[in-house]
Order: sequence, then C-alpha cells, then structure tokens
Amino acid sequence: MSKTLKPNQPAARILVVEDEGELGLWLNIVLAERNLDLDYVSNLLAASEYLEKHKPAIIILDNKLPDGYGVDFITFIRKKHPASKIIMLTGYAAIKDVALANGADRFFEKPFDLDAFNKAMDELLN
Repeated sequence: MSKTLKPNQPAARILVVEDEGELGLWLNIVLAERNLDLDYVSNLLAASEYLEKHKPAIIILDNKLPDGYGVDFITFIRKKHPASKIIMLTGYAAIKDVALANGADRFFEKPFDLDAFNKAMDELLN
C-alpha cells in the first residue's frame, strides 16, 4: 500500500512533463490517493517556465517531447532545482545510463511496474 502524507502536512508538488495526455490522466488516477499537487506540462519550454515559479518535490519526466529530449533537460533541472527529485519515465530503455548519469533519481521504461513506481515515489517523498 502506498504511503501518504499526514493530513496536516502540506501537499507535495509533483510536476509531470509528458506529451501523452492519457499517461498524464493515468498518473493522476494512480497518485490520487496521495496528498499531492499534480501539475502537468507537455513540453520542455512549459516545464522551464513552470520551474521559474515553482519548486516541485518530484519531476516525472518523459524523454521524447515535442521540443527536445528530457534526458538533456535533466542537467538544467539539477542546476536550477537540485533538491527536486527526478523520475525519468520513457519508452527508450537505451537512455537509462545517460539519464542516471545526468542526475535522474529513478528510471522507468514504459510500460512500467506500478508497484515499483509507487515504491520509488514513497522513497523520494520521504
């Protein structure tokens, strides 16, 4: 069972950078039981603008986006928001080593194991 934050704790902010709307909706359903503020953007420019104003606890990042590659965006996130945790969630297993070397905290290949994803969320939120 997934852990949730206690009711008196502020909601953890999560940014999902994903251009597949169905996956974003599915993540919303999967993570709905937790005390999380989920925000969505569909490209790297919008993610960059979002990060100018917000400091998410976790960034769930796709790789292939309309305006670039998430694996390259990881170094930008690390410079601007070193405390944010990054979960790379992509269909391209070949980039795992690069994503982790660039600073991703976890890597999941689509389709991914829901139990392992929830465990990673628990670890990164605590």
